[in-house]
Amino acid sequence: MPLGQTIPALPVQDMAVAVKWYADKLGFTAGFADQEFAVLRRDDSVIHLWLAADDSWKHRTLLGQRPIESGAESFLAGTASCRIQVSGTGMLDRLSEELAAAGVLHGCQSSPQTTDFGAREFHAVDLEGNLFGFFEWVDPAPTL
Repeated sequence: MPLGQTIPALPVQDMAVAVKWYADKLGFTAGFADQEFAVLRRDDSVIHLWLAADDSWKHRTLLGQRPIESGAESFLAGTASCRIQVSGTGMLDRLSEELAAAGVLHGCQSSPQTTDFGAREFHAVDLEGNLFGFFEWVDPAPTL
């Protein structure tokens, strides 16, 4: 049975703030957004955001209680990552410049770097700390 598109789902603590941030900083638009879930799109890339705002774990007093009960604990925000492939001559560099201007590049990386596994890539982080790897395959692309 063939598999289809993969869509990352990233945890955030404030949906309205996150949706606005993704629009302003990463250029995504919301196809759907409520207080707990959002579907964002930019070109062919789709990202889902889910609310991780349950703070009840902070008040548990029994040792040995499971740290995750609801699956929406606030400490999960900022723990996810995804990779987004960029296609087209010069597009990765242009995106890197766009996101550098938006102030979202991860660490001191100022331009895409070539990896040992055949990709050129750079990284960005969202307002929570979720990590994005934007990449293009270097010719020839590895067999997938």
